[in-house]
Amino acid sequence: MKSFEFKNPTKIIFGAGEIKKLADNIPAGSHVLLAYGGGSIKKNGIYDQVIAATHDFKITEFGGIEPNPHFETLMNAVKIIRDEQVDFILAVGGGSVIDGCKFLSAAAFYDGNEWDLVSKGLSRKQKKILPFGSVLTLPATGSEMNSGAVVTKASTQEKRTFGGPQYFPLFSICDPTVIQSLPKRQIANGIVDAYTHTLEQYLTYQHDAILQDRIAEGILETLIEIGPKVMDNPSDYKAASNFMWSATMALNGILRLGVPTDWATHMIAHELTALHGIDHARTLAIIAPNLYKKLFEDKKEKLVQYGKRVWGLTGESDIEIAEKAIEMTVSFFHSLGVDTKLSDYTSEYKETAQTVYDRFEERKWVGLGERQKVGPKMAKEIVEMSI
Repeated sequence: MKSFEFKNPTKIIFGAGEIKKLADNIPAGSHVLLAYGGGSIKKNGIYDQVIAATHDFKITEFGGIEPNPHFETLMNAVKIIRDEQVDFILAVGGGSVIDGCKFLSAAAFYDGNEWDLVSKGLSRKQKKILPFGSVLTLPATGSEMNSGAVVTKASTQEKRTFGGPQYFPLFSICDPTVIQSLPKRQIANGIVDAYTHTLEQYLTYQHDAILQDRIAEGILETLIEIGPKVMDNPSDYKAASNFMWSATMALNGILRLGVPTDWATHMIAHELTALHGIDHARTLAIIAPNLYKKLFEDKKEKLVQYGKRVWGLTGESDIEIAEKAIEMTVSFFHSLGVDTKLSDYTSEYKETAQTVYDRFEERKWVGLGERQKVGPKMAKEIVEMSI
């Protein structure tokens, strides 16, 4: 097992009705920026619960944070924070809203070009930040218990990652009953997102971190078991609570400890979202199977382990088991109503592979993945396989 350091300071408040504990966890006397997305929280009762729980605080609202939050939109919130001297941010939403609030936390006191926080990695050097917490409304990204985020610059169609150890939420309230108001498309996205997050940290090469593999396999098996149940009946609290916790556990830092990780799937998939506006989870479903095929020899041993332990495949050669494991993954995504080809989502794909190549070249992304083999040429080839 590789050496590691681990600290996750986020307080998780999990369970039905726990939004009522907001007032106990926001610092007393705070002027709170209440940030949310398109307004669904005002239709499903979550907004009313939040307002009731924070009636003793000064609240300034900021709505309209997009899926894959736009830098341009977030800068409007930064202006409000500075002008009105907000001193705490409350993100009420899914991963995009929470990610957006991580950017607000970084940008609030930054003196310079705020996009540099993202594009040049300067967020890690920003010491003075604005504290924030979250109320999770969509399980998927794990942003409620990690310190990373993704922001899109709409004007240039760039989707970039950023973060740093200072961007953990102070707390996150995770109430599984919020799932019952979600559209099935969003639930499916959340399942695929959590599943692929787990694979990015698991489907690499053999190592000595036995427990990490077992935890990852437990999350994968749980999502396979409860995915169809929560899709069929989002009010099933047992299924919903296990889905929510699986999504959090998939990307709160536990799985990456002491092991090699990949993340090339994500970096390629981000470009498809930026270029075509395709849901993040669906771009993962497009890219992941073909990345596994392209890097089959490197990942073969773990694909076999994955096939045997997670999918219960037996009685075939190792190569057949590994190939079947990829097929089972695709079938699982399809069972959730998630298509796995770029052409299923857009007809404007002819230049996509070349554009991805050009962007990888420009950013000097020449060694992604657990063995640093994914560069511009391979990324282009994987996109071509995914059309």
